[in-house]
This record gives sequence, C-alpha cells and structure tokens, in this order.
Amino acid sequence: MEKKMTAAQQDATIEADEPVLYDVDGRVAKITLNRPQYGNAQNDRMLYALDAAFIRAVEDDAIGAILLAGAGKHFSSGHDTGTPARYDGVDQIERRTPWYDPTGRPDTERLYAREQEVYLGLCRRWQALPKPVVGAVQGACIAGGLMLAWICDLIVAADDAYFMDPVVGMGIPGVEYFAHPYEMPTRIAREFLLLGEKFTARRAYEVGMVNRVVAAEDLAGEALAMAQKLADKPRFAMALTKQALNLVEDMAGKRNAMEAVYGLHHLAHAHNNATEGASMIWPKKK
Repeated sequence: MEKKMTAAQQDATIEADEPVLYDVDGRVAKITLNRPQYGNAQNDRMLYALDAAFIRAVEDDAIGAILLAGAGKHFSSGHDTGTPARYDGVDQIERRTPWYDPTGRPDTERLYAREQEVYLGLCRRWQALPKPVVGAVQGACIAGGLMLAWICDLIVAADDAYFMDPVVGMGIPGVEYFAHPYEMPTRIAREFLLLGEKFTARRAYEVGMVNRVVAAEDLAGEALAMAQKLADKPRFAMALTKQALNLVEDMAGKRNAMEAVYGLHHLAHAHNNATEGASMIWPKKK
C-alpha cells in the first residue's frame, strides 16, 4: 500500500517546483507566476525569481515584449501571509536595491527595510523596465497582486477577474506600491480603498484600470497577440516611450506620493504591533 506523505512533506514537494516559469514565443518572453496551489501568493522566492525572469527578458535582444501571467485559477492572491514557505529568507538572496540587510534588526526597522526591497523597490524596478509588459489577469488580483498587475504597461483581464485591496480593514492604508490614484480616478480610488470591495473586470475597465476584458478562454491568446504587436515595434522607440510616460506620472507626483504613503504604511504596521501585538507580517507576540 502506498504510504501517504505528511503535510510537511507535501509542502516541501510543492515548494520544490519553480515559483516562476519562463518561456519564449517568437519575440515575446512569457513569464508565469507558478504557485497555483496558493493562488500565486508571493513569497520572497517567487519575487526574486520574477526579478530574474524580467532581467533575463530585458537582456535578451531577441525579446521585444514581455507577457506576465499567473498559472491556475488566479493571477495573484497577494503577499504570502500564511503558507509554509511564506518567507524564504531575503537575507539569503542577493538584494536588488540599495537597502541594507534587514536580518536581525528590531521589528519595525526589519519590516521597513525588508519591504523597501521586496515590495516597493522591486515593483519600481519592474515598472521601469525598458521593454513593454502585458499583464494577463484572471481570477483574483488582490492587494499585492495589484502591485504586479500595475507594473504592467497594458492589462488584459478575463471576464472572471476581480480586483481588490482590502488591507484598510487590516489597519493598513493600502499596499506598499501605492499606485491607486494613478490607476483610477481619485474619487474611485477612495471607494476602492475605503470600502475595500471587489471590482469586477468590467468595473476595472470602466474606471481605466485595465485595457481590455475578454472571455476567460480567450485571455491567453488575446494577451499574447497584444504582446506580439508590441514586440514588433522599434525597440529604442518603445523604451523611450515607456520612459516618457513614466516621467510624466512622476512629474504628476507618483514617486513622491509613494514615498510618503510608504511611511504611513509602516506607521500602521508599528501601530498594529504596539496595540495588538501583531501586524499582517509579524506573528502575535506571546
């Protein structure tokens, strides 16, 4: 009779899989989040694998555009706050931003430095990639999942997709990469954050958060076709156009706003830790 694996053994087997897949279709690099058993929740290992995949695509002259997708039912359920491999040791991985190693720091400093690197810093790095990125979103795109969608230049959503940032209900003023008022009108961003309710793909399209909504079965083909069109355009012109658009957003205050709100985000973490003995990140004190 076949011996059943323990839960720990099953988790180890699951986490042995590649957290990000990389494939090439013509001049398009297809990058796929690959933790479908956890709704593509983002642990450190996934985020650094994603960074490596993006840089691989940028450095390959044969690649003209990037397609970012999620395996399974959901694009991304957000930051990993509960799986057995929720953290995979940022101190064990070569850091990609100037922030120092958070390991061994007091709780508030540790969290502030860690999220500067793995959340805010990496997302800014990806948003500035010189090659266009198309996001293909299905199912859940929640909190940290929004950050990965919002670094994309164009977003195609399946009709079953939904978007949500519920962290105000957890005592936090939105996710670290605070692009909300730049992804939708400010009045709608207030609704999105303060109520924390789901936006359907159709509502996301209506407020300008996504470019197209298609049937779920057509998502992969539509997103790939869009990426292929981008890949065929002049490389340098595409890079300069992205840079121009990013510059205009920053001149409108995007980068400075993110810096300011990041501080508020961590004030909320510190407040939760002081009053409740826990935050979304650190376990409750004993």
